Amino acid sequence: MNKTEIYILSGFLGSGKTTLLKQLLTEEKKQNRKIAVMMNELGKVSIDSDAVDEDIPLKELLDGCICCTIQDKLESQLQGLLVIDKPDAIYIEATGAAHPVEVLDAVLSPLFADRIEVKGIISVVDGKRWLDRYTLSPQVQQLLIEQIRHADLILLNKTDELTDGEQSKLTMEIQALNSHAFSILTTFAKVPIQQIRKLSTSIKTDKAQTHVSTDLKLSTFVYQFKYSIEQMEFESFLRRLPDTIYRIKGYVKFHSSRFPSLFQYSYGMPIYMKENMNMPLNMVFIGENIDWMKIEEELRSLETKKS
Repeated sequence: MNKTEIYILSGFLGSGKTTLLKQLLTEEKKQNRKIAVMMNELGKVSIDSDAVDEDIPLKELLDGCICCTIQDKLESQLQGLLVIDKPDAIYIEATGAAHPVEVLDAVLSPLFADRIEVKGIISVVDGKRWLDRYTLSPQVQQLLIEQIRHADLILLNKTDELTDGEQSKLTMEIQALNSHAFSILTTFAKVPIQQIRKLSTSIKTDKAQTHVSTDLKLSTFVYQFKYSIEQMEFESFLRRLPDTIYRIKGYVKFHSSRFPSLFQYSYGMPIYMKENMNMPLNMVFIGENIDWMKIEEELRSLETKKS
C-alpha cells in the first residue's frame, strides 16, 4: 500500500509559509500529483484559503491551534482525506504560534500512522525578524528557536532585505541551532520542489527494517503490536525510557483486558483510557536522539511474555 506523504510547514506569523505553499502546489500540479492541503488558523475566519485552487482538497482548521485545542478535529479531517481523497501528499500549514513537536504529535494518530509518511518539517524564518528577535517577548523568542531546532529543512526567507553581512550572521546563527537541517537563503520562499521531496524525518515502522539515524534530531517510530502484553512489564519499560522521548500515544492490549486501552504519555506521565471495541494496535513514539532499534527490541520482548 502506498503511503501518503505529509509535509508540515512551520514558521512564525508572516514568515512566508503561504507563499511557499502556493509555489509548491503549482509545482506539484505540473507533475500531475494528487495533493491535499490542511490550513490551521487561530481565528474564526480563514485568511489564506484563497491561496489554494478549488480543485485541490482543502481542510480548514479554524479557531484554535492543532497543537492543543483542535487535535480531534485534525484527526478526523486527516482521516477523511486519506480515506476519500487518497492524495499522494498532504501539505499542512500550521499557525505561526505552533510548536513543531506538538504539530507532529497531532498529525501522527495511531488510527492511521501506518498509512502516512511524514517527510519532514519545513520551517520558514523571516531573516530580519530573527536578527531583531531580542525586541520580542521571551516566549516568542523561544518559539522561534523551537521552530528552527526541530526543522528538517529551513528557509531563511526575505534575505533581499538583508546585507551580505547580515545574511552571513543569519546563516551562522541558524546552523549553530540546527546543524542537521539543510538551510537555504530564499526570497519569496522560492525553493526547488526536489529539495522538498527528498526530505526524510527518519520515520520507521516495525515492518521496515531500515537504519534509523541517532543524531540529535526529532524522529518518530510506529510500533504495531501483534499480541496483548502484561501491564506491569509495560510500565517497567516506560520507566526505563530516556527523557528525550517526548510523546507516546496509541492502543495497547493487556492480558487482563478484553479490549485495548488508549494510551497517552507526555513528559513521563502515562494515562490509560479503556476502549469498548477493538482498535488498531499502533503505538506512535516521538523523540530526539533515540535508538529506535533498541526500543523495538524491548517492545518485541514484551509480546513474547505470555500470561
